[in-house]
Amino acid sequence: MSSFSNVINGLDWSVPLEILGSVIPALICITLHELSHGYVAYLLGDPTAKRMGRLTLNPIKHIDIVGLIMMAVFKFGWAKPVPIDYRNFKHPKRDTAITAAAGPIANVIIACVFLFLYGLLFLPLMMSDNEAISQFLLNTVSATAYISAALAVFNLIPIPPLDGSKILFSFLSNETYMKLMRIEQYGMIILILLFATDIMGNPLQTATQFVIDKLFFFADWGFELGKALI
Repeated sequence: MSSFSNVINGLDWSVPLEILGSVIPALICITLHELSHGYVAYLLGDPTAKRMGRLTLNPIKHIDIVGLIMMAVFKFGWAKPVPIDYRNFKHPKRDTAITAAAGPIANVIIACVFLFLYGLLFLPLMMSDNEAISQFLLNTVSATAYISAALAVFNLIPIPPLDGSKILFSFLSNETYMKLMRIEQYGMIILILLFATDIMGNPLQTATQFVIDKLFFFADWGFELGKALI
Protein backbone atom coordinates (compact mmCIF):
# COMPACT_ATOMS: atom_id res chain seq x y z
CA MET A 1 0.00 0.00 0.00
CA SER A 2 2.83 2.39 0.87
CA SER A 3 4.58 1.64 -2.44
CA PHE A 4 1.37 2.46 -4.34
CA SER A 5 1.11 5.72 -2.39
CA ASN A 6 4.71 6.54 -3.29
CA VAL A 7 3.99 5.95 -6.98
CA ILE A 8 0.94 8.23 -6.86
CA ASN A 9 2.86 10.94 -5.04
CA GLY A 10 5.69 10.65 -7.54
CA LEU A 11 3.50 11.21 -10.59
CA ASP A 12 3.66 14.50 -12.47
CA TRP A 13 0.13 15.88 -12.21
CA SER A 14 0.93 19.19 -13.91
CA VAL A 15 -0.21 18.14 -17.41
CA PRO A 16 -3.60 16.62 -16.44
CA LEU A 17 -4.24 19.56 -14.10
CA GLU A 18 -3.42 21.98 -16.91
CA ILE A 19 -5.84 20.19 -19.24
CA LEU A 20 -8.50 20.12 -16.53
CA GLY A 21 -7.92 23.81 -15.88
CA SER A 22 -8.77 24.54 -19.53
CA VAL A 23 -11.62 22.08 -20.05
CA ILE A 24 -13.62 22.96 -16.91
CA PRO A 25 -13.82 26.70 -17.74
CA ALA A 26 -14.71 25.90 -21.36
CA LEU A 27 -17.55 23.62 -20.24
CA ILE A 28 -18.92 26.24 -17.83
CA CYS A 29 -18.83 28.96 -20.48
CA ILE A 30 -20.39 27.03 -23.37
CA THR A 31 -23.07 25.45 -21.16
CA LEU A 32 -24.31 28.76 -19.78
CA HIS A 33 -23.97 30.41 -23.20
CA GLU A 34 -26.22 27.88 -24.92
CA LEU A 35 -28.60 27.63 -21.97
CA SER A 36 -29.10 31.40 -22.19
CA HIS A 37 -30.00 31.15 -25.87
CA GLY A 38 -32.52 28.41 -25.21
CA TYR A 39 -34.09 30.02 -22.16
CA VAL A 40 -34.55 33.42 -23.83
CA ALA A 41 -36.02 31.73 -26.90
CA TYR A 42 -38.42 29.88 -24.59
CA LEU A 43 -39.46 33.16 -22.94
CA LEU A 44 -40.09 34.62 -26.39
CA GLY A 45 -42.40 31.76 -27.36
CA ASP A 46 -40.18 29.04 -28.83
CA PRO A 47 -40.24 25.78 -26.80
CA THR A 48 -37.95 23.88 -29.21
CA ALA A 49 -34.87 23.90 -26.96
CA LYS A 50 -36.93 22.86 -23.93
CA ARG A 51 -38.62 20.07 -25.90
CA MET A 52 -35.23 18.75 -27.06
CA GLY A 53 -33.74 18.76 -23.56
CA ARG A 54 -31.36 21.68 -24.11
CA LEU A 55 -32.56 23.81 -21.20
CA THR A 56 -30.12 22.01 -18.94
CA LEU A 57 -26.87 22.59 -17.07
CA ASN A 58 -25.62 19.21 -18.28
CA PRO A 59 -22.58 20.19 -20.43
CA ILE A 60 -22.74 16.94 -22.42
CA LYS A 61 -25.93 18.19 -24.07
CA HIS A 62 -24.13 21.28 -25.37
CA ILE A 63 -20.70 19.96 -26.38
CA ASP A 64 -19.35 20.16 -29.90
CA ILE A 65 -16.07 18.23 -29.63
CA VAL A 66 -14.16 20.31 -32.20
CA GLY A 67 -15.43 23.55 -30.69
CA LEU A 68 -14.51 22.41 -27.16
CA ILE A 69 -10.97 21.51 -28.24
CA MET A 70 -10.62 24.87 -29.99
CA MET A 71 -11.79 26.65 -26.85
CA ALA A 72 -9.53 24.71 -24.50
CA VAL A 73 -6.45 25.14 -26.71
CA PHE A 74 -6.96 28.49 -28.46
CA LYS A 75 -9.49 30.07 -26.02
CA PHE A 76 -11.91 30.54 -28.95
CA GLY A 77 -14.48 27.95 -29.99
CA TRP A 78 -18.12 27.02 -30.11
CA ALA A 79 -20.77 24.67 -28.72
CA LYS A 80 -23.54 22.67 -30.30
CA PRO A 81 -26.09 25.34 -31.30
CA VAL A 82 -29.37 25.34 -29.41
CA PRO A 83 -32.21 24.52 -31.84
CA ILE A 84 -34.42 27.53 -32.49
CA ASP A 85 -37.62 27.53 -34.56
CA TYR A 86 -38.01 31.15 -35.65
CA ARG A 87 -41.60 30.49 -36.73
CA ASN A 88 -42.60 30.40 -33.07
CA PHE A 89 -41.55 34.00 -32.51
CA LYS A 90 -44.14 36.76 -32.75
CA HIS A 91 -41.50 39.07 -34.24
CA PRO A 92 -39.00 36.67 -35.90
CA LYS A 93 -36.19 39.11 -36.77
CA ARG A 94 -36.32 41.02 -33.50
CA ASP A 95 -36.73 37.95 -31.31
CA THR A 96 -33.97 36.13 -33.18
CA ALA A 97 -31.62 39.04 -32.48
CA ILE A 98 -32.60 39.09 -28.78
CA THR A 99 -32.08 35.33 -28.52
CA ALA A 100 -28.70 35.62 -30.25
CA ALA A 101 -27.59 38.46 -27.96
CA ALA A 102 -28.44 36.41 -24.85
CA GLY A 103 -25.38 34.18 -25.26
CA PRO A 104 -22.68 36.90 -25.38
CA ILE A 105 -24.45 38.87 -22.63
CA ALA A 106 -24.44 35.76 -20.42
CA ASN A 107 -20.72 35.33 -21.08
CA VAL A 108 -19.96 38.92 -20.09
CA ILE A 109 -21.88 38.36 -16.83
CA ILE A 110 -19.95 35.12 -16.22
CA ALA A 111 -16.66 36.95 -16.81
CA CYS A 112 -17.69 39.60 -14.24
CA VAL A 113 -18.65 36.94 -11.66
CA PHE A 114 -15.41 34.97 -12.05
CA LEU A 115 -13.24 38.08 -12.00
CA PHE A 116 -14.93 38.96 -8.71
CA LEU A 117 -14.29 35.41 -7.41
CA TYR A 118 -10.65 35.66 -8.50
CA GLY A 119 -10.19 38.79 -6.43
CA LEU A 120 -12.17 37.40 -3.49
CA LEU A 121 -10.19 34.14 -3.33
CA PHE A 122 -6.76 35.55 -4.13
CA LEU A 123 -5.50 36.31 -0.61
CA PRO A 124 -7.09 33.28 1.14
CA LEU A 125 -5.65 30.91 -1.46
CA MET A 126 -2.24 32.58 -1.49
CA MET A 127 -2.14 32.12 2.31
CA SER A 128 -2.98 28.42 1.97
CA ASP A 129 -0.37 25.76 2.75
CA ASN A 130 -1.21 23.81 -0.41
CA GLU A 131 0.38 25.97 -3.09
CA ALA A 132 -0.36 23.60 -5.99
CA ILE A 133 -4.11 23.36 -5.31
CA SER A 134 -4.35 27.09 -4.62
CA GLN A 135 -2.64 27.95 -7.90
CA PHE A 136 -4.83 25.46 -9.78
CA LEU A 137 -8.01 27.02 -8.37
CA LEU A 138 -6.87 30.57 -9.14
CA ASN A 139 -5.82 29.60 -12.66
CA THR A 140 -9.15 27.85 -13.26
CA VAL A 141 -11.17 30.84 -12.03
CA SER A 142 -9.14 33.33 -14.09
CA ALA A 143 -9.31 31.05 -17.15
CA THR A 144 -13.11 30.90 -16.82
CA ALA A 145 -13.29 34.70 -16.83
CA TYR A 146 -10.98 34.96 -19.84
CA ILE A 147 -12.64 32.19 -21.88
CA SER A 148 -16.08 33.60 -21.16
CA ALA A 149 -15.01 37.06 -22.35
CA ALA A 150 -13.38 35.45 -25.40
CA LEU A 151 -16.57 33.52 -26.17
CA ALA A 152 -18.58 36.75 -26.02
CA VAL A 153 -16.15 38.53 -28.36
CA PHE A 154 -15.90 35.58 -30.75
CA ASN A 155 -19.66 35.16 -31.02
CA LEU A 156 -20.19 38.82 -31.85
CA ILE A 157 -18.31 38.38 -35.14
CA PRO A 158 -20.97 39.01 -37.84
CA ILE A 159 -20.30 35.76 -39.74
CA PRO A 160 -23.04 33.10 -39.80
CA PRO A 161 -23.80 31.09 -37.73
CA LEU A 162 -22.31 33.24 -34.96
CA ASP A 163 -24.58 35.41 -32.84
CA GLY A 164 -23.21 38.64 -34.27
CA SER A 165 -24.60 37.80 -37.70
CA LYS A 166 -28.11 37.28 -36.35
CA ILE A 167 -27.96 40.57 -34.46
CA LEU A 168 -26.64 42.48 -37.49
CA PHE A 169 -28.97 40.81 -39.99
CA SER A 170 -32.01 41.82 -37.94
CA PHE A 171 -31.44 45.42 -39.07
CA LEU A 172 -31.52 44.47 -42.76
CA SER A 173 -34.48 44.13 -45.10
CA ASN A 174 -36.34 40.82 -45.07
CA GLU A 175 -35.07 39.94 -48.56
CA THR A 176 -31.42 40.62 -47.69
CA TYR A 177 -31.88 38.87 -44.34
CA MET A 178 -33.08 35.65 -45.96
CA LYS A 179 -30.29 35.70 -48.56
CA LEU A 180 -27.60 36.08 -45.93
CA MET A 181 -29.11 33.40 -43.69
CA ARG A 182 -28.76 30.93 -46.57
CA ILE A 183 -24.97 31.14 -46.33
CA GLU A 184 -25.04 30.07 -42.68
CA GLN A 185 -24.05 26.52 -43.57
CA TYR A 186 -20.77 27.79 -45.00
CA GLY A 187 -19.98 30.13 -42.12
CA MET A 188 -18.12 27.61 -39.98
CA ILE A 189 -15.86 26.70 -42.90
CA ILE A 190 -15.04 30.40 -43.29
CA LEU A 191 -14.28 30.70 -39.58
CA ILE A 192 -12.01 27.65 -39.52
CA LEU A 193 -10.10 29.04 -42.52
CA LEU A 194 -9.72 32.39 -40.79
CA PHE A 195 -8.29 30.68 -37.71
CA ALA A 196 -6.09 28.32 -39.75
CA THR A 197 -4.51 31.30 -41.52
CA ASP A 198 -4.23 33.17 -38.17
CA ILE A 199 -6.11 36.17 -39.54
CA MET A 200 -8.48 36.27 -36.56
CA GLY A 201 -6.15 35.19 -33.74
CA ASN A 202 -4.42 38.44 -32.77
CA PRO A 203 -7.44 40.75 -33.25
CA LEU A 204 -9.62 38.46 -31.10
CA GLN A 205 -6.98 38.20 -28.37
CA THR A 206 -6.58 41.98 -28.37
CA ALA A 207 -10.35 42.51 -28.17
CA THR A 208 -10.70 39.93 -25.38
CA GLN A 209 -7.90 41.47 -23.35
CA PHE A 210 -9.55 44.88 -23.80
CA VAL A 211 -12.82 43.48 -22.38
CA ILE A 212 -10.99 41.85 -19.44
CA ASP A 213 -9.13 45.08 -18.68
CA LYS A 214 -12.39 47.06 -18.66
CA LEU A 215 -14.08 44.52 -16.37
CA PHE A 216 -11.14 44.01 -14.02
CA PHE A 217 -12.62 46.37 -11.43
CA PHE A 218 -14.82 43.40 -10.43
CA ALA A 219 -11.63 41.60 -9.37
CA ASP A 220 -10.59 44.69 -7.41
CA TRP A 221 -13.96 44.68 -5.62
CA GLY A 222 -13.55 41.00 -4.80
CA PHE A 223 -10.00 41.56 -3.56
CA GLU A 224 -11.08 44.35 -1.20
CA LEU A 225 -13.92 42.21 0.16
CA GLY A 226 -11.61 39.22 0.60
CA LYS A 227 -9.06 41.38 2.43
CA ALA A 228 -11.77 42.74 4.73
CA LEU A 229 -12.98 39.23 5.60
CA ILE A 230 -9.58 37.87 6.56
